[in-house]
Amino acid sequence: MKLQLPVHKNEHRTGTVTDLTYEGNGVIKVDHYPIFIPNALSGETIEYVVTKVSKNFAWGRALAWQTKSADRVELADQRYLQTGIAPLGHLSYPAQLKFKQKLLVDLLAKAHLPLEVAPTLGMKTPVRYRNKAQVPVKLIRGRLETGFYKRGSHDLVPIEDFLIQDPVIDQTIVAVRDVLRRHQIPAYDEQTGRGVIRTVMVRRGYYSHEVMVVLITKTKHLPAQQALTAEIVAAVPELKSLVQNINEKQTNKLLGDQNRVLWGQATINDQLLGIDFKISPLSFYQVNPQQTEKLYQTAIEQAKLDGSQTVIDAYCGIGTISLAVAKHAKKVYGVEIVPAAIADAKQNAVLNGIDNAEFVVGKAEDQMAKWQAAGLKPDVLIVDPPRKGLAESLIEAAGQMGPKKIIYVSCNPATLVRDLQRLAAVGYQVTQPIQPVDQFPQTTHVESVTVLERQK
Repeated sequence: MKLQLPVHKNEHRTGTVTDLTYEGNGVIKVDHYPIFIPNALSGETIEYVVTKVSKNFAWGRALAWQTKSADRVELADQRYLQTGIAPLGHLSYPAQLKFKQKLLVDLLAKAHLPLEVAPTLGMKTPVRYRNKAQVPVKLIRGRLETGFYKRGSHDLVPIEDFLIQDPVIDQTIVAVRDVLRRHQIPAYDEQTGRGVIRTVMVRRGYYSHEVMVVLITKTKHLPAQQALTAEIVAAVPELKSLVQNINEKQTNKLLGDQNRVLWGQATINDQLLGIDFKISPLSFYQVNPQQTEKLYQTAIEQAKLDGSQTVIDAYCGIGTISLAVAKHAKKVYGVEIVPAAIADAKQNAVLNGIDNAEFVVGKAEDQMAKWQAAGLKPDVLIVDPPRKGLAESLIEAAGQMGPKKIIYVSCNPATLVRDLQRLAAVGYQVTQPIQPVDQFPQTTHVESVTVLERQK
């Protein structure tokens, strides 16, 4: 028997948006059946066409608005929405902050966790904040272009002003693109596997203003290397580092393992919470330094460190949290699976004269078990895991080690909520309102800090 759905493809309808999904799409329900509509906001009544139908939900496209939300912002450039650069760019900033708080509130309610969520900590100027850009390069109608992929596709939309990036980074990308065009450097074609230049990556220190340009190439040979180098150096006044990164694989992975310094130094410098960091092309370094300082400051304040504690920083990266915490703790142990990140962390500790931080390469969950077997008793465990959240073995090791406090810095509300339930099972309860922090204004991402304490 064929399933009867309440709507069909290409049908024109009118409806009122009742909610926003975690991806920022409007939701209209027909007999409890959801239709997801990009660029539609809660409370708006719209005319729309159904574009795709499946068993549990459909997609639609807004055609006309009968009423508009008071929270709607008219974007000058629709490409920000189309490409996913700024999927919430049409929502006023105060409403974005409420949306991010509600994401956490809704997930906690669904999991039957009666926990409080504080208002989201936002930015004074929620644009032009990114200190790093990775911009794909493609040949479009015979011309080399830089831009951003259309949502859910590999179609490049040429863009010069990215709204959320440091303007100097935008200007640098255009300057590099123009040099590549002048020398007719072939763009990499993922269909044929031919071509040279895949991506242009630019970093700029928020405090130092030092610029790094990384040309990510498919080939070791870079045509017209000397002339390219000279022209990029002339075109980018704050340039301190020009690097070629070689990625010969046919892969979605952005960076290869091999770097060649074409000009200047191998790293640039920047500061975070008054600590100096050396940043290489492969370094994981937070892209919104202003909000990262708020995020880490919140974590440090909530840990209530007084100089007597031993702290473990699992997933420590290049030591950004560890080194900030070291100023307030007796001893900090950091673990990270990426060897280059640990090399950076050790170098950054030396650079800042910090001698009470120790860094090791390894899987956080394996190293925790080793530390536990060696009798290490941390007072505080700080976790800042990737989007997939904590491994169950890490939660078990934490339960056996028994730190008084766990500070959970999360970049994914869904895995945070799952992990809070698992941590409760080994004796840890949330003792303060969860604090969301807006690291990525104009997008749907939200970071948060949660304090858990061991129950007697």
